[in-house]
Amino acid sequence: MLTPVRLEVWGDPIAHSLSPVLHTAAYRALGLDWEYDRRQVSAEAFAATLDGPGSHLRGLSLTMPLKDVAFRAADVLDRRATLTGAVNTFVPEGRRGYNTDVGGIVRSVRQAGIDGVETARIVGAGATARSALVALAELGARDVDVASRRPGPVVQLAELGASLDVRVTATPLDAATFAPVPLTLATLPGGVALDPAVAGRLAAAGGFLSDAVYGHWPTELARAWEALGAPAQDGLGMLLHQALLQVRVFVAGDPDRPLPGEDDVLAAMRHALA
Repeated sequence: MLTPVRLEVWGDPIAHSLSPVLHTAAYRALGLDWEYDRRQVSAEAFAATLDGPGSHLRGLSLTMPLKDVAFRAADVLDRRATLTGAVNTFVPEGRRGYNTDVGGIVRSVRQAGIDGVETARIVGAGATARSALVALAELGARDVDVASRRPGPVVQLAELGASLDVRVTATPLDAATFAPVPLTLATLPGGVALDPAVAGRLAAAGGFLSDAVYGHWPTELARAWEALGAPAQDGLGMLLHQALLQVRVFVAGDPDRPLPGEDDVLAAMRHALA
């Protein structure tokens, strides 16, 4: 009897994850009888779990707080993971780590009709902001403003930007005004309290909003964009496209190699979300 191919998503917490829905739909569309489950794993338990049952899995999707520890555990990294210091896709065989969040952002923004920008803004300076900055560089941005409560993390983003030939500037989140940009990437965690007045000032200067949040929708930022009649999208598009790139990794070993019948696979994943 053949041992079933198994994959999992790990994180802490993990009950909210939509990855099992997305991946199961993809493998069914591909005609693969693969099993995809979720497991609650803390950062402290990651190494021991990986060396235990995790080593028998074909692949792992990783959410917070495991992206940094997975980066340190990987022996081989793709360029996006190397740049961001974060791994959300892990292949135990060969201990290969990838960051598909960057590609998920790029594909989601392009799906909204934005093929490229020269300037943009990131709201928040946490871990997701690193992926957002690399994504903006891939979209052609050369000047990125970061609106953040804390200046320290922006210094690190500026160093990353310099390696990408992107000038990163900092604006306090409570600034009286913001310079106009055609695209805003919001990376604040869901449920974070934001002064509606601050959200309104960001919306007035922010162009199109692509928010990483999908579970706590609409966010305060989304409400501000809606009040102005400005376009905004939640994080489901990013989630969908980063998952598709993960499926590419788990099936073909390469996030840049399209799947057979990929349009149908993507449609099945999108339908599963709905």
